[in-house]
Amino acid sequence: MIGVSVDSPEESENLRKSQGYTFPILSDANRNVIKRWDVVHSHGGHATHDGEDIARPAEFLIDSTGKVRWVNLTDDFVVRARPEQALAAFDATKK
Repeated sequence: MIGVSVDSPEESENLRKSQGYTFPILSDANRNVIKRWDVVHSHGGHATHDGEDIARPAEFLIDSTGKVRWVNLTDDFVVRARPEQALAAFDATKK
């Protein structure tokens, strides 16, 4: 598992540490990844991002061949897939 954020590497690392995440959070400060994966939330940045483009909340399950097997997209940064949803998606890839 990895995270991708439009924040700077320092901000991403601070978030990872402050939340106790054990997975890496990569910086996409130039927004190349969010553009490629079509998850740009235009002018969605608030407070520290002052209306800049940010990423829509998204979870992707990608298999070892690079095929996208499951996607969860939302427009609200507090709405995320529940662990049981992600696990069910993972289990479905084994069938």
